[in-house]
Amino acid sequence: MAETDGAPPSPPLRTLIVDDEPLAVERMQVICSRIEGITVIGTASDGQAALRLIEALGPDLVLLDLTMPETDGLTVARQLGGQANAPAVIFVTAHDEFAVEAFDLDAVDYVLKPVAPDRLQRAVVRVVARRGERAQPPASRWLDEFWVPHRSELVRVAAAEVHRIDAERDYVRLHVGGQAAGGQNAGGQSYLLLQTITSLEERLDPNLFIRIHRSCIVQRSHVSGLRHEGLGVWSAETADGEALRIGRTYLPAVKKMAGR
Repeated sequence: MAETDGAPPSPPLRTLIVDDEPLAVERMQVICSRIEGITVIGTASDGQAALRLIEALGPDLVLLDLTMPETDGLTVARQLGGQANAPAVIFVTAHDEFAVEAFDLDAVDYVLKPVAPDRLQRAVVRVVARRGERAQPPASRWLDEFWVPHRSELVRVAAAEVHRIDAERDYVRLHVGGQAAGGQNAGGQSYLLLQTITSLEERLDPNLFIRIHRSCIVQRSHVSGLRHEGLGVWSAETADGEALRIGRTYLPAVKKMAGR
């Protein structure tokens, strides 16, 4: 990596490639040879071999395939999770449906095959940044970001940018942007994530989000007011002018938020 403010360059990340497909390993070796800041110290073709090499070599980074026979990539990451000084993990896979579980295991990034060199470079930059933060206090237990499939890659969405979450069967739709306070259009966009709304609610900061209906969670700061529709029916008015129905089960908590 490049030097900054006269500081010595960071040592290269000692990297282990794990994939059961020889051609995929070869391709990753070629890509890694062109990326500044990493050096490949070994390869493994299955999960058990990977765990042995990690113990023997102590790599800084593991480029880990997800789908392998017997011991898959998620199992490897789980076993590493309980270890002191565990290497950073970047999942490299052709499957986007395991992204939520991968980030639950504290993966630094999730890169889809076929791997583009610039995409892997960005992931390596994230590893270096995280290595520099190791002395910081432990991270919050609450989600501060989402990684969502979008076109041919995964997009990072900060939790603070999500103003509403809607349930869509086994998925949730994250609504980002939209109309900001003051009526200014901020260019809204939405993303689908394979996750139930109930399981996601458990991982959201209750100081930032509140569930108002069995199929809807909103960011607290996005609620501009409450409106009584009559016959005990209430709606939450949002900063972009919507009126969202409040479920009876969730009404006491919403009123408490408003100090009522």
